[in-house]
Amino acid sequence: MSLIQTKLTVNGYTHSLLVNADETLLFTLREQLYLTGTKEGCNQGSCGSCTVLINGKPVLSCMTPTLRCANKKITTIEGISGGETLHLVQKYLVSDGGLQCGFCTPGVVMTAVPYLEENPDVNRKEIKESLSGNLCRCTGYKKIIDAVENASKEMKK
Repeated sequence: MSLIQTKLTVNGYTHSLLVNADETLLFTLREQLYLTGTKEGCNQGSCGSCTVLINGKPVLSCMTPTLRCANKKITTIEGISGGETLHLVQKYLVSDGGLQCGFCTPGVVMTAVPYLEENPDVNRKEIKESLSGNLCRCTGYKKIIDAVENASKEMKK
């Protein structure tokens, strides 16, 4: 199988890479760029743990061919915070106990952040619906929803 040259812009940095035609963005991020914050859960697009942003919109990187991402802005969990400062969603997931094993957390953050930016006035039902594609086996979701709700309140200030 021949490799194809492509350029990806990830977290503000442009990378020139050789990828297989059928390579997924998840594989490229983890195995070529060593950005391991994006998790591989089901590898079938069902759990949300591999969520990243492409041009500001959440996508499942396990289902996204790398070659479709050229000339697009990719943001991973490593690029969501402001340096050493956590994003408000991350801050409240920590302070409100919205994470346990942490495996689903990157996907939750990458889903919640753009949702809250586009929908500043949300209620709990809307938060639940927005996170419906993110599976968590540890927390029971209440604390995750509490955290996203508290982040939403602070983001509106």
